[in-house]
Amino acid sequence: MTDQVVLVNEDDMEIGLMPKLEAHQKGVLHRAFSVFIYNSNGEMLLQQRAFGKYHSEGLWSNTCCSHPLPDESAHHGAVRRLSEEMGITADLQFLFTFQYHVNLENGLTENELDHVFWGVSDARPNINVSEANDYKYMKPADIKADMQQNPDSYTEWFKICFSEVADKIKPKH
Repeated sequence: MTDQVVLVNEDDMEIGLMPKLEAHQKGVLHRAFSVFIYNSNGEMLLQQRAFGKYHSEGLWSNTCCSHPLPDESAHHGAVRRLSEEMGITADLQFLFTFQYHVNLENGLTENELDHVFWGVSDARPNINVSEANDYKYMKPADIKADMQQNPDSYTEWFKICFSEVADKIKPKH
């Protein structure tokens, strides 16, 4: 079965479904989510995308990201994928939504209305190696400095939304 993404308009109203790869080839606006997990030390959990992914392979990114299934809320999809990709659960809170349009390698385009969630967990990740190659915890200030020195090591969507997440989330530690 081909993975389907939910096509949306700029108001996040569903307008149809399309195979995931086709949506990225055509650059069609679709619904997505990004999850940011912090530990109790105030460090953000990053994942390195698995090598062999259809785009952005080997790049560092937020804890997990994906697309909700048809008839699935962005929140439920975020909880599901956090468990599937990183092997952890957390009480996820909605933070904000943003839209971005970026050309990627292999002629692919990200055109997403991205729902951002965050949570706190000290659980040790048990990564799904088909989704993530590695993980690490970093203080937001260290991430910001590393992104300035090594921008090509991070996914495009992470670079776009990181600062807003870091500004809005100030975990107690």
